[in-house]
Amino acid sequence: MTEPMRKFTFDTDFDGSGRVAAASVRATPLFAADEVERIRTCAYAEGERSTLARAEEAKAQALTAIASAARAGLSALAGVAHEHRAACVELALASARAIAGAALERYPKAPAEAALASLAREIEGTAQLVVRAAPAMAADLRGTLQETATTCGFAGQIVVKDDPALALAGFVLDWGDGRAEFDPGAAGERVAHAVRTALAAEGPHAEPLISASEADHG
Repeated sequence: MTEPMRKFTFDTDFDGSGRVAAASVRATPLFAADEVERIRTCAYAEGERSTLARAEEAKAQALTAIASAARAGLSALAGVAHEHRAACVELALASARAIAGAALERYPKAPAEAALASLAREIEGTAQLVVRAAPAMAADLRGTLQETATTCGFAGQIVVKDDPALALAGFVLDWGDGRAEFDPGAAGERVAHAVRTALAAEGPHAEPLISASEADHG
């Protein structure tokens, strides 16, 4: 009868017929209680360090994600604030145009009077001042400007001419050595362009409309 095959190791001895003659018996290692406790403590500490390391890594990743979300939120908020500023600017410009238009319609000669008064010194030696204005106000403008000229000490002749190309309240003053002109529409566009350019230059990084101290007291 054939003997069942048995596992053997390199420390197994065989006889001449190939049978196992002798085999060393490995002793199962025995550990003292304090050594077992020490191994258990070390394993626990190693596991705790590994858990803390993973927790710190997860915390760092979470903080990075929060910072990224905060930056995105602040950027979006700055964009919304800029859009609000732009809308407020357009509303203010529209209101200014409406108020200015109503004022010029009611007092169309006022800009020409103010211009003549401010140019008094420059034109005081001029013999003649030629004024071009819209037909709707040209007829009354000469008398008004003459009163202003007398008040300012201008003794020259004032000649007022109709100019259909000029809008109401618009004018051109020509005294030979120089000229001054006013176009309400062009003046409004220049103001609007300057305001929009300043707003665009600030972009989303403009200073807050209300400071932190004002907000606290508000």
